[in-house]
Amino acid sequence: MSKVFGFAGENDFCPGGPIYTNHKEQNLFLSIGRPVDVYFPSRKRSRISAPFVFTEERFEQKKQASIEFLPDECLFEIFRRLPGGDERGACACVSKRWLSLLSNICKDELCSQNESAKKNTQVKSEVEDEEIEGDGYLSRSLEGKKATDIRLAAIAVGTASRGGLGKLFIRGSNSSQGVTKVGLRAIARGCPSLKVLSLWNLPSVGDEGLSEIANGCHKLEKLDLSQCPAITDKGLLAIAKSCPNLTDLVIESCTNIGNEGLQAVGQHCTNLKSISIKNCPAIGDQGIAALVSSATNVLTKVKLQALNITDVSLAVVGHYGKAVTDLFLTSLSNVSERGFWVMGNGQGLQKLKSMTVASCVGLTDTGLEAVGKGCPNLKQFNLHKCSFLSDNGLVSFAKSAVSLESLLLEECHRITQFGFFGSLLNCGANLKAASLVNCFGIKDLKLDLPELSPCKSLRSLSIRNCPGFGDGSLALLGKLCPQLQNVELSGLQGVTDAGFLPVLENCEAGLVKVNLSGCVNLSDKVVSVMTEQHGWTLEVLNLDGCRRITDASLVAIAENCFLLSDLDVSKCATTDSGIAAMARSNQLNLQVLSMSGCSMISDKSLLALIKLGRTLLGLNLQHCNAISSSTVDVLVERLWRCDILS
Repeated sequence: MSKVFGFAGENDFCPGGPIYTNHKEQNLFLSIGRPVDVYFPSRKRSRISAPFVFTEERFEQKKQASIEFLPDECLFEIFRRLPGGDERGACACVSKRWLSLLSNICKDELCSQNESAKKNTQVKSEVEDEEIEGDGYLSRSLEGKKATDIRLAAIAVGTASRGGLGKLFIRGSNSSQGVTKVGLRAIARGCPSLKVLSLWNLPSVGDEGLSEIANGCHKLEKLDLSQCPAITDKGLLAIAKSCPNLTDLVIESCTNIGNEGLQAVGQHCTNLKSISIKNCPAIGDQGIAALVSSATNVLTKVKLQALNITDVSLAVVGHYGKAVTDLFLTSLSNVSERGFWVMGNGQGLQKLKSMTVASCVGLTDTGLEAVGKGCPNLKQFNLHKCSFLSDNGLVSFAKSAVSLESLLLEECHRITQFGFFGSLLNCGANLKAASLVNCFGIKDLKLDLPELSPCKSLRSLSIRNCPGFGDGSLALLGKLCPQLQNVELSGLQGVTDAGFLPVLENCEAGLVKVNLSGCVNLSDKVVSVMTEQHGWTLEVLNLDGCRRITDASLVAIAENCFLLSDLDVSKCATTDSGIAAMARSNQLNLQVLSMSGCSMISDKSLLALIKLGRTLLGLNLQHCNAISSSTVDVLVERLWRCDILS
């Protein structure tokens, strides 16, 4: 019994590999009645006390008295007097009955050990266990078929002598042998140090199991309950009363948790800092109001998704959310324009820094303007699928949100070119990043905007999959944003060299990251000008899908881009000559090179790729059909430090 029992929740109960080749065979577990289940491999012979009495076809023997026949009470007294965790872990390997008994021994029921044994165990744990967290506790995860009561019992026993269990993640299944209150009872009694618990898709876990955790794990700080339909307000009430240190709570798709549970959390969990509630139909305004109003001074992060709440909840958040810094509102179909207007005028969100609103039909121009005025410290604002928001509301918001640094608009189809450019011009001197994603209302119109003061604070611009965005809009952006460093123009088929060249010419700061993936009408001329004017700052360049890019671009990159570390020329018209040109450059230091789908690159590039591989950490050769498997094998052998995809 000299080895530490260190079950990690993945393969077997004993460290160093399984004791037997097929330890999962059910016939190796012999049932001796309902409470006893002994692990009994067929290769191990029974102890016989002799003499044998033979008959024609059978023999009889006197069996030696076995410890297995002791009642549970006696075994319990023996196990709790074992000198250390090593011995208890080894005993847990004997049978399911012993494991069950050991996992039900609370820490305070164990007999005291001498100090030297404690120190030896502690030193051994620090050396042998690689999963000890920074605070000295272990982390374990069970998923699918491995999420069973027997494995939780093994975790409870195995981690007791190795610093204790700090984090436990259980992603279960609907199998008949899934986690129940029995497994959680073992964790509760053997792991009082537990601080983080995540229960996901565990239909067999109900209030009794959660109450066991509440009774034994008083140090719990983070709790995630997702798809646990058997848990009700009663279980959440037990957690609230017994776990005063709770700071983070996630409740998702728990159909039987309602207002009463949230009221208990608000009343007892005075340290709650983060709350996330999603798809819980029994939770309404009463629960949200009680929770938010009780945690006025500490609650910093609020996430409400797909709930049946109304304007009342947003009004409470706007009035009592004095410490809230991050707010997420998603799919709140019963919230109207008045809810956002009252929230913005509540004057309680003075510390709000980040806000995301998605799929909320109640967000209109009036409500958005009120949010901008009522949140003076708002720095990051994300809007997704807000179909009733127009240009007027966006510009009014931009004028009010004087501290805004980042703006994201996704699938807001009523926003046009006027609204987007108007927000850039009115956001003030703090705006650093702007993104426009899947906005079909953007049309490439010719705007006459004389004597515009440029937006000199903008450093990052991202326009993705907006089919109406073309050369006219891009040329105007080049004039408005002279300090751009990061540019992403993805999937814009209407952009040509004529539209992108003004951006390159007006950019004063020097481009660092450029993503032009899917811009099929850009040519080598853009790359040539970009490398000549910005090669001294360019670090990342993505030309994926730019079919008009040829070897001429690779030659320009090799001659000018000395800081370039990441290059993607997938599905471009490059050949072996372009790869050779880059290999001849003594100043190019690429770390990641992607050439996926380049059909004209062949085995002739082997030597060039080996030379480039001196600095490469990643090489993508997928769908390069002209490169043989033997060439890939040579590259894998020669570039052993490089992650090669083929």
